[in-house]
Amino acid sequence: MERILKRETHSSRGVVSVIAAALVVLVCGYALLETGVRAIGQPPWLVDPLTAAERVVALPAGVRPLLLTAAGAVVAMAGLFFFLNAVLPGRRARHLLPDRRAAVVVDDEVIAAALARRARLAANVAKEQVMVIVSRNRVVVNVRPTSGVPLRSDAVLDAVRRELQEMGPSPMPDVQIHVATAGVVGA
Repeated sequence: MERILKRETHSSRGVVSVIAAALVVLVCGYALLETGVRAIGQPPWLVDPLTAAERVVALPAGVRPLLLTAAGAVVAMAGLFFFLNAVLPGRRARHLLPDRRAAVVVDDEVIAAALARRARLAANVAKEQVMVIVSRNRVVVNVRPTSGVPLRSDAVLDAVRRELQEMGPSPMPDVQIHVATAGVVGA
């Protein structure tokens, strides 16, 4: 069960691993091909391995600075992409809900919709006046009150916290409420 839950709440790194492996195979395969062609005395397909190694050692001589900068930027971005995929946790926008008989995985958007409904009812405002953002450790409730109608932010905060406690998502996020200073006319 734990393995299934982890698979549902964390993104796979299989695609990135396949891309990295394919790049390594292509570079090594090309190097092997050029070395084999050189070993049998034929002219190189693109670049002789010895000439390529000499050019790499002699860098930046003979290469335009703009081309060198562009190539360096591409290599740095690819390296950053692979590094971040390896280091970052890769969590999906999902929470686990407690249940005795089954594993329940709920998307954060579903939790946000339920909390927005509860906040809207507690604030007595229209649907468009409440926006909820759910992340792994935090729930942010943004409310735009109706002009001239008092809004008790503590009542909205309590209602959202009660709804969240009833759901019992794991991990339990903290709740923050932001009430806009400018109200909505005639909602």
